[in-house]
Amino acid sequence: MAKAGSSQGAFPLRSAFTPRITEWENGKLLMVALCGSDRKVFESCDMGKTWTEAIGTLPGVWLKSKLGAPLDEGLHLGALITATIEGRKVMLYTQRGYASGENKANALYLWVTDNNRTLHIGPVSVDSVVNKTFDNTLLYSDGALHLLQAKGDHESTAISLARLSEELKTIKSVLRTWAQLDASFSASSIPTTGLVGFLSNTSSGGNTWIDEYRCVNASVTKASKVKNGFKFTGTGSMATWPVNSREDNRQYSFVNHRFTLVATVTIHQVAKGSTPLLGAGLGDGHGAKIIGLSYSMNKTWETVFDGKKTTSNTTWELGKEHQVALMLQDGHKGYVYVDGVIVGSPDTIPTLETQGHEITHFYFGGGEGDTNSSVTVTNVFLYNRPLSVGELKLVRKSDAKKGNNGGKKGKGDGKKGKGDGSMCGGVSQLLLLLLLGLCGFVALY
Repeated sequence: MAKAGSSQGAFPLRSAFTPRITEWENGKLLMVALCGSDRKVFESCDMGKTWTEAIGTLPGVWLKSKLGAPLDEGLHLGALITATIEGRKVMLYTQRGYASGENKANALYLWVTDNNRTLHIGPVSVDSVVNKTFDNTLLYSDGALHLLQAKGDHESTAISLARLSEELKTIKSVLRTWAQLDASFSASSIPTTGLVGFLSNTSSGGNTWIDEYRCVNASVTKASKVKNGFKFTGTGSMATWPVNSREDNRQYSFVNHRFTLVATVTIHQVAKGSTPLLGAGLGDGHGAKIIGLSYSMNKTWETVFDGKKTTSNTTWELGKEHQVALMLQDGHKGYVYVDGVIVGSPDTIPTLETQGHEITHFYFGGGEGDTNSSVTVTNVFLYNRPLSVGELKLVRKSDAKKGNNGGKKGKGDGKKGKGDGSMCGGVSQLLLLLLLGLCGFVALY
């Protein structure tokens, strides 16, 4: 256990415990530490002399508790290392999550991130009542990835070593997809800095809208597939993109502070009343929409900020493709754009921290509209930063040409991996040192 010191010490706070530290880019250090009931990410550009909180960094790490309760100790961060795979520098870490059908975080997952997109693979291990994981570490060496674990109970503990061959194969495949999509978008002048997700033409039989970056898929209800998207018709027709849902092991925590969601929409019928189009929804049963856009029977746009709806002077056209964009900046500034023109922005909206809630998902359709409502949503981009008006225009100009040529259907989203448990081919001296270190940890129990 380590306590924090001052700005001259190795830790930024006096109450920072169980730190995980790794070197990232250009000599920058990243640290994840438990601070009170929450976990925080810090960065240092002077080799640990001074530290600052790095909000939005390591977006897949569980940071906060639910409804003010202490952070579940089962969600603690395990190993944290850096590696260069397929020519891209990434961070690999282990973290507990929820196995299918379980309400406890008793499964260990492998996570990979380039500090932009985040993918989880597994579970690579599942705890039981009599066989729990006390500690684990990762090693990437000589082109192989290993997981070393200490498991058991307080009376008897065993150390196991698994070579994560299938998991590494999946990681390499996904990283190649990221590179291919980025290159394709860049060639079309679509901004790729901060681009973390893209929903377009790939689906799995109609109920799943697949993220072309193979990270977080959207679920679809009562909608029909069309080119590059879905058509939503009537009550209950919608899609949900669970970008920040811990039960689904999805964690893009940056959406609570900043994001841009861009989509192309076409309204086919004039519905009665006000009909939801897309927005960002809060979790924990709150049900409110922090930022959203609806369309009215009077052919005007209606913006939603902190659950309050306001009618805009800007109108929509039947059958016309409109580019719509939702933005959150600094956690309390919201913007809605249509065709590159701002149609709504309040002075400020309450931060999610003050409300005690998180953005858990984006919705399309919404399931609340008139039965005569009919809208098509295509080519959805999610960025981890606000875009400029000029960048929005680049997306609008290029996304109609985009289609689905960049990505491949992947199996990396939630794929269950199998470590082969092999130690053949020689184990490096570094791996043996890690083994001895873990033995020393287990001896404390």
